[in-house]
Amino acid sequence: MSTDKSWTKALFGGIWSVLNFSRKLFFNIIFLVIAIGIISLIFKDNGQIGVKQNSALVLNLRGDIVIQKHAIDPFEAFMQEALGQENEKPEVLLQDILLTLDNAKQDQRIKALVLDLQELNGAGLDKLEQIAQAIDDFKLSEKPVYAIGDYYTQEQYYIASHADHVYMNPMGWMLFEGYGRFGMYYKSALDKIKATTHVFKVGTYKSAVEPLIRDDMSEAAKEANKAWLNAMWSQYKNNVAEARGLSADNFDEKVDEFMIKFEDVNGDFAQYALENGWVDGLKTREQVLQELVSVVGEDDSKRGYTNITFKHYLHIVNPPLPHLDTNVDKVGIVVAKGTILNGDQKPGTVGGDSTANLLRKARLDDNIKSVVLYVDSPGGSAFASEIIRQEIENLKAAGKPVVALMSTYAASGGYWISASADEIWAAPSTITGSIGIFGMFVSFENTLDYLGVHTDGVGTTDFAGMGITRGIDPKMGQVLQRSIEHGYDQFISLVADERHMSKEDVDSIAQGRVWIGETALSLNLVDHLGYIDDAVSAAAQLADLTEYDVTYVERSLNSSELFWKEFFSNVSVMLAKTQFAQSDSKLMSLISQVTADFDDVIKLNDPRGVYAFCLTCEI
Repeated sequence: MSTDKSWTKALFGGIWSVLNFSRKLFFNIIFLVIAIGIISLIFKDNGQIGVKQNSALVLNLRGDIVIQKHAIDPFEAFMQEALGQENEKPEVLLQDILLTLDNAKQDQRIKALVLDLQELNGAGLDKLEQIAQAIDDFKLSEKPVYAIGDYYTQEQYYIASHADHVYMNPMGWMLFEGYGRFGMYYKSALDKIKATTHVFKVGTYKSAVEPLIRDDMSEAAKEANKAWLNAMWSQYKNNVAEARGLSADNFDEKVDEFMIKFEDVNGDFAQYALENGWVDGLKTREQVLQELVSVVGEDDSKRGYTNITFKHYLHIVNPPLPHLDTNVDKVGIVVAKGTILNGDQKPGTVGGDSTANLLRKARLDDNIKSVVLYVDSPGGSAFASEIIRQEIENLKAAGKPVVALMSTYAASGGYWISASADEIWAAPSTITGSIGIFGMFVSFENTLDYLGVHTDGVGTTDFAGMGITRGIDPKMGQVLQRSIEHGYDQFISLVADERHMSKEDVDSIAQGRVWIGETALSLNLVDHLGYIDDAVSAAAQLADLTEYDVTYVERSLNSSELFWKEFFSNVSVMLAKTQFAQSDSKLMSLISQVTADFDDVIKLNDPRGVYAFCLTCEI
């Protein structure tokens, strides 16, 4: 027995030694990485990032343009950058881009702006419009703007079209795809696994549930989607055509029309772009480099032109330091970006409790005199939406005006949380409306029966035992449908009261139908068209403010969180530009899309299972 105990003790002692050694090794590696970062800060360029005279600001945007980033742990972000790992979904703040361009316009050291947009992914048209306006404003300084690229996507080109010189590689390409709404439909797949989808909804055009109950898009959904997509595409064409001094008819939307021009240039996309006036020249990377050298001179390495990147310039004009609070009157901005879910949620998602707490924080701050609710959301939980809206009512009752500003999306629940604001502003391209609600869940009683698994038991009421293993009694289905109808009546009653309309008039433009901002204005769903500066000015005017600061209302960080956030931000900005390995597997992208589709449904957590959500709003 003693031998067994000795052997067991030795075994577990050895395991512990290995684990303890691994633990120490791991934390020592982390310590070394942090130490290297600190040394880099101290010795690299004397710890300072400077702007050299006659520099070009390179607007090299990477990822999606957003009004609020998803929450990422500062250490995790630092480690990704330090080890050359790619963030799965990199994001750039719109306000950072606008701030950078505004500063560069006035900075005498900046002699040119270079738009290097190859790694720009997605952005709503409203965000592209604001960046384009900022570039046009920059051009008033008479500093040249160059757009350079091996190719241009539709989003990239919208920004590039505002440059003085648009260059593309002779082997490059660009093609205007227009806007579309195509999704995957899963009814047959669910039928094959014998799953049962239970849907309760109100609204002819409330098509969020269609992917789970159909194998194609309904005619009503096609009609509604085509209307707002065409309106948005018209905005894109007119804006780009005006920037390039071309006719909006220059866009070739039919394959037959396109092929005539394409044949004339022997199937050369780059030459097609040049012949149509989309680009000013076809230049190799070396030719572009030499032209920029002639404008701003060579850099110290003699292998490039004098420049500073977007990230480094932003670090100079907006260093990651805590802003000192002042007693100046303020307009507070509360961002509501992402799907609306119940409870506390991290930035990048709208939490019923967390967003309401931010509004409450603004209400209790004596220096904040009015609030802009900056919405970029397709909706979500009806309950969470109402919790947020109630806090807006509390703000108004406290004498603090509220202006709702709609960004790319403010549909369904996004409209719900905006409805009670004193004024509603939207971009011309904002996707809004989708006034309607639904309830849905999938049950697997037939799937389990096929596998030989059965559910049985007793309950004290007709309501006991409902769930995914038993399905739902038709009578209980009537109860849920009636609840959804009541919820829809609440929604249109809310809109009718706040917009001074009759319920009948609201119902005629509701039914889950989606509208873009310029149409929503004509329907009285919004008050004005504009962007963040317009909304802030309106909020200040409603509060009778002439001198004021603007502040983003965010969750307060404790001293430890603040230190590490600033520390890792300072270290990571010093790291050299890294090449990232990217997976270009189309199959993996397809699998990811399927996963994302179901994740959009699974993560919904309304306590009543009632949703004001616009799944079809994404393009």
